[in-house]
Amino acid sequence: MGRAYQNRKESMAKTSDMKARVYSRYGREIYVCAKASGLDPAGNLALRSLIDRAKKDQVPGHVIDKAIAKAKGGGGEDFATARYEGFGPGGSKVIVDCLTDNPTRTFNDVRVCFNKAKAKLGTQGTVIHMFDHAGILAFAGQDEEAVLEALMLGDVDVIDIEDDDNGGITVFIPQGEYFKAKQVLGDAFGELDFSVDEIQFLPRDTTTLDGDDLAQFNKLLDTLNDLDDVQNVYHDVEL
Repeated sequence: MGRAYQNRKESMAKTSDMKARVYSRYGREIYVCAKASGLDPAGNLALRSLIDRAKKDQVPGHVIDKAIAKAKGGGGEDFATARYEGFGPGGSKVIVDCLTDNPTRTFNDVRVCFNKAKAKLGTQGTVIHMFDHAGILAFAGQDEEAVLEALMLGDVDVIDIEDDDNGGITVFIPQGEYFKAKQVLGDAFGELDFSVDEIQFLPRDTTTLDGDDLAQFNKLLDTLNDLDDVQNVYHDVEL
């Protein structure tokens, strides 16, 4: 089916400064998740999955431990989620997810990024209906039919399954089925090493940009990625 998805960590880990921002964002997200739903990864599946992703992105153990210890202390910042939607250059669609302790500051910062790239920040619901909120699980394997059968027997709703020429399988499931799908796959095939293990907004269609539109779009991504409050940026541009 050829579903396009972006891996933000690939573009975010190009320099030491970028890596520091990745560590900071993982630390913030782990802190919020642990504070909200429990410190024990065995009982907090979202935290366990988040820690696994952080380790795959080479986030140092002390960053993870510090975030959990901070959540255990009970004090600290009071972060809230914030989501912004808008149209980028060339009619592209963009979703920006943030964790912030100052929503007014974050909104203004995100708006400035859009304005500098000649883009338009919209209201809630502007573009999100053009995306699917889905879990993505990619791992080594070649038997697509066996994977689909295991998921169906486990009563997991599957959006799509793709295999590639490099011996990999990618499973797309509704975000509400994410943890269940991981459990079913583990029960059926043993411990799997997921090369992609996350929940994203996947565009239903893609937009192709070139020339000045592409340059402005890259500028928008760069300035958004420079904001500490920004956790993830999703879009429909075919890069």
